[in-house]
Amino acid sequence: MSVSFKTAFFISLLPVLFSCKGKQPTVHPEYRSITQSVYASGIVKSRNQYQVFPESAGIIDQLDIAEGDTVRKGQRLAVIRNPSAILNRQNALAAADFNTLNNTRDQLQELQNTVEMAQQVKQNDSLLYARQRELWNQGIGTRIELEQRALNVRNATTSYENALLKYSQLKKQLDFTERQSRTSLAIASSLEKDLEVKSQMDGNVFSLLKEQGEMVNAQTPIAVIGEKNNVYLELQIDENDISEVVPDQQVLITMDSYKREVFEARIKKIYPMMNERSRTFTAEADFIKRPDRLFPNLTAEANIIITSKPHALLIPRSYLIDDQYVLLKNKKKVKVNIGARDNQFAEIISGVTEKDELLNPDL
Repeated sequence: MSVSFKTAFFISLLPVLFSCKGKQPTVHPEYRSITQSVYASGIVKSRNQYQVFPESAGIIDQLDIAEGDTVRKGQRLAVIRNPSAILNRQNALAAADFNTLNNTRDQLQELQNTVEMAQQVKQNDSLLYARQRELWNQGIGTRIELEQRALNVRNATTSYENALLKYSQLKKQLDFTERQSRTSLAIASSLEKDLEVKSQMDGNVFSLLKEQGEMVNAQTPIAVIGEKNNVYLELQIDENDISEVVPDQQVLITMDSYKREVFEARIKKIYPMMNERSRTFTAEADFIKRPDRLFPNLTAEANIIITSKPHALLIPRSYLIDDQYVLLKNKKKVKVNIGARDNQFAEIISGVTEKDELLNPDL
């Protein structure tokens, strides 16, 4: 039986095609070092950083600071102009001066004189009643005269007691009015003092948020102050990674402001509440190795070191199937236990050894 030339050529080409096909790549597990880390975005913050708010509304009449200045606790930062506060203090001062006991002494003296006169009338009527009673005992005089003297004594006693009560009430009222005036003056003076905005701490002026002549109120920040040399990292960690992060873990940091440099920190604190919007947890890290100059709000990228092993049996992560199987050269699927892992490699705890040859399951 004859075979055509085309058919004979195709049959002769088949062995050539299969022989040219490359071998499927394989690897052997290899002992190397591995570091497992968790990524976090970060921002540099000053410890005890705070926004300066005025205590009173008004216009910034005087600004005593500039960005970059060093300030001391209690130092005046700005002066707010508020005519109402000044007028209130002046009115309170006038009222306090008017309501002093010295200025109300005449009212008290008038009632004091009334009390003394009522006392004298009472004493005089009591003497007349005593005399009338003696005469009555001697059979002299009439019962009407005796009863009239007794009535005079009762009336005089009532008038004296009423005068005493009025005097006591007026004195209490004047005392209260004076204390109230002094309190109002103290409050008004305090509000006027609030027109001076002062620093709550020793620190540095990071930012001025308002300028002289601008209107402000108690909800309007004027400046941001903090400690320039006391900074830390605020990190945002994904909810999927937070379970692996604990205090005192090493953090490797890179910043756009210091390219090609790596700095070091340690996890100091982890806040337990998750931000529901970003699905992240906040952690603080203290610098161990840091740049000479750091500024608040600089951004950073961080790798939190979870595990670091200098001698681990590793394979490329691309050789894993479902993170729990590998494929041997004979295409047998073997279950393995995985330990530490990074972006490229995974540690083999058990299942295969360095003598086994593994196939890439994706090829």
